[in-house]
Amino acid sequence: MKRRIFLSSATAGAATTVAIASCGQSTTGSGPAVQTDESKAIEWRMASSYTPSLDTVYGGSEVFVERVKDLTNGKFQITLSAAGELVPGLEVLDAVQQGTVQAGHTNSYYYRGKNEALAFDTAVPFGFNYRQQNAWLYQGGGLDLIHELLADFNIISFPGGNSGTQMGGWWNKEINTPADLKGINMRIPGLGGLVMERLGVNVQNLAGGEIFQALQLGTIDAAEFVGPYDDEKLGLQKAAKIYYYPGWWEPGSQYSFYFNLDAWNSLSPAYQQALKTAASEAHVNIMARYDALNPGALDSLLGQGVNLKPFSDDIMTAAQTTSFDLYEELASKDESYRKVYDAWKKFREGSNRWFSTAELSFNEFVFAQKS
Repeated sequence: MKRRIFLSSATAGAATTVAIASCGQSTTGSGPAVQTDESKAIEWRMASSYTPSLDTVYGGSEVFVERVKDLTNGKFQITLSAAGELVPGLEVLDAVQQGTVQAGHTNSYYYRGKNEALAFDTAVPFGFNYRQQNAWLYQGGGLDLIHELLADFNIISFPGGNSGTQMGGWWNKEINTPADLKGINMRIPGLGGLVMERLGVNVQNLAGGEIFQALQLGTIDAAEFVGPYDDEKLGLQKAAKIYYYPGWWEPGSQYSFYFNLDAWNSLSPAYQQALKTAASEAHVNIMARYDALNPGALDSLLGQGVNLKPFSDDIMTAAQTTSFDLYEELASKDESYRKVYDAWKKFREGSNRWFSTAELSFNEFVFAQKS
């Protein structure tokens, strides 16, 4: 990725993202802030859950690091490490919690085994799209709820990018009804995987680098990853030709910047604001970059003979019913989960009513046009 070009686009959105960064966010977590002198140089380390080959999301980490440096006149330096360099990609939360690194860039739903409600910080099946997630977090009290969850792990977080609505993955045979899902071997992580299990799918959780070979060899019958740009990088179109949509399990998958709470509280308000502003710029630009790159990648995939197909209404309905049955079950067992879920569900109802009015009618007409 040409970082300077990406940074230029990030800078162009600075006025917008500075405003976003200051909206409805807790700034100190729990405990008083210990002030630092802005003339003092600070050096932090950041662990990413991603590798440079995923240039869109990893590039967002690079934007974040560069902007913190720029906003502090070079006094606040953060060294970025890719997944596996300092810690494994799925252990970023632990590294930040323990202070092995002061910061991380990751997806909170990777750690739902620690608290199921953390999935709401990333994406849940039939949940929010990118704009709705922003509205809930920044203006609907969602970020305060996420901060409460992560405070148990000595972490404070801020949104750090979004993939937008993902694709429904690569399949080696057509599925038209919920019955067709039974016995399918599929790579799909997270809550989406739990829903698929309840629909009869044999779920496997493979690392991104393992998907192609498993799909090509027939070890699995289907696999989801992200969307056209990232999927083409993995070469998944060479292993299966049926490409389903939408990825109902991740309608807007959000990445997050994690900060060790002790390290955060040691910073002055000015340095805290620099981190929040840089995070917001990366957040906006990761989504913009996906939206700019996915159209060309989809055209490329179709040119390679990929068969694009929508999930049937029957499958979508069965998956949605199963998803909300699962949420209610989890809420009945865990008070902290119910607190987040109830707030999320109430906000979703109002947001969906609004989006189904002007937004839906416009999109249905315009996006259906051929030109």
